[in-house]
Amino acid sequence: MATVRWDGSILRVETDCYYAAVRTEGYVSGVMGGSFVDKRTGSRDLGFGLAVVDFLLEPGADDETTPPDLRYRWGDQVHGNIPKRYVELPQICTQAKKLPVQIVEGKKFVAIRQWFTWTIARPPYRAGSRWEQWLVFPDGVRWFLAYDKVTSANTVNCLLLRMDMPSHIRHNKGDTFQQVYLSYHGFIPSGAFLDDFPPDARYLYRREDGKVPERFIRAYQLPNGIWLAGMALHPPVVYEAWCHQRGYVCLIQEIGGMKVQVGETLEAVHLVGFFADLAEMERTFDAHKNARSLSVSESGWELQ
Repeated sequence: MATVRWDGSILRVETDCYYAAVRTEGYVSGVMGGSFVDKRTGSRDLGFGLAVVDFLLEPGADDETTPPDLRYRWGDQVHGNIPKRYVELPQICTQAKKLPVQIVEGKKFVAIRQWFTWTIARPPYRAGSRWEQWLVFPDGVRWFLAYDKVTSANTVNCLLLRMDMPSHIRHNKGDTFQQVYLSYHGFIPSGAFLDDFPPDARYLYRREDGKVPERFIRAYQLPNGIWLAGMALHPPVVYEAWCHQRGYVCLIQEIGGMKVQVGETLEAVHLVGFFADLAEMERTFDAHKNARSLSVSESGWELQ
């Protein structure tokens, strides 16, 4: 039976297949780095957190009207030659510091909801957009669901939510993983990530290039052969996805990229878990494909 308990400011989750933890203070949002552990194999995530959330952006370069402290840095190894502008800040994972929480303990699942209202906006936008995230941890499977929803305080022609999916990969010369799999590219050996390179140098996915994959899966294979994968269940929701080396393998992903009016929402559902092979990943994706939202109550959860 899935359970959840408080451990200081951390929520400890246990199902019949894995352990996970959610921070409510400090480095917040998503599942805490290093806490997602597969009971069957002892496999563990390698990043700073799973389904971790950043801020709101839009494409385009800042101009002289943007205050210096609100300018997005690009044209370097970290962000590449991909011009973006902030819409709303701060970065949730590093600067929200503390998030409220709602816990639902249902039959054979545990769900946790957290939320945040952005307090800073780049002119001409105003602060006040609200982010919320449901994490659903079911019994009987080796995966969890992350549902992110943004209710916009602004009308934005191309609103983006940046997140990590499934997580970054910490390593030293490729010692912690065998390879990466990107459904829109293929398999990439760990040796491709020995030296830093910007996100637009290799393996960059952009929806505007015109080819949306049938399945949107990003995964890394651990030394024991087990895969940890993150799947965007409705592939067109992904606007841009990075896979580059910057001291670690950076797996940033941006969702949205469509016009949003004041009060309208941007939302996406991701499935994150441990898998034996690519075939199992694809079967799991196909069983939940095209889910765009998620509802939760004590009586159960449902993908829509």
